[in-house]
Amino acid sequence: MRRVTLFVRGTATNGKVLAVYGSLEDLLSAASCKLGVRAASVYNGNGGLIDDVTLIRDDDVLYVSEGDPSEDPQEELSGPEKTHTDWLTLNVGGRCFTTTRSTLVSKEPESMLAHMFREKDVWGNKQDSQGAYLIDRSPDYFEPILNYLRHGQLIINEGINPLGVLEEARFFGIEQLAEPGGPYKGLNFNGADLSRLDLRYINFKMANLRGANLTHANLSGANLERADLSMACLDVSTRDV
Repeated sequence: MRRVTLFVRGTATNGKVLAVYGSLEDLLSAASCKLGVRAASVYNGNGGLIDDVTLIRDDDVLYVSEGDPSEDPQEELSGPEKTHTDWLTLNVGGRCFTTTRSTLVSKEPESMLAHMFREKDVWGNKQDSQGAYLIDRSPDYFEPILNYLRHGQLIINEGINPLGVLEEARFFGIEQLAEPGGPYKGLNFNGADLSRLDLRYINFKMANLRGANLTHANLSGANLERADLSMACLDVSTRDV
């Protein structure tokens, strides 16, 4: 299921999050109901007219209009409100990620990413030949951070070291993830190799650690309340669980 944030043309406040299903007409009908307008057309953040529902991506920020589809839905916007809807591409360690400026600045407004992209060119960000902004960090660790900024959930794929993601969060100043013990509550580490890692003070409450290898891991002060440790290898770990 795709979700989008909709605003009335000329505004950047009082938006509504809607699920996208069915046809474009279904979306316009739902937008009319949610926003209290007679939505006749929908545009992306760059003013492009959306004429096919398949063009809409998850987490898009869109604008609905009651009037002539030839009008620019953002012509009345200026300053930060307009730049926040811009799509941009990040080249992180050679791998490209496309997202919106609002994703990077809204959830963690004091983070490094927010300061880098809140206003265009304030930091003089370097770009590659395709116009993507260059960031010299690990793309594998950056991807969970970006998804967290998109939907508020930290999801770490199998084979990705969670401590690498935590270090990335600290580097970018993502406070909710960087705080001690914050990010791992309820996550799935089924069969993960966490051996010899420094896991001190990590909050593993309700986490799935079934079959995980915790050999020689430093679990001093870690919260393992209601964690599933069945079949986990705890041999010589520093915390008696």
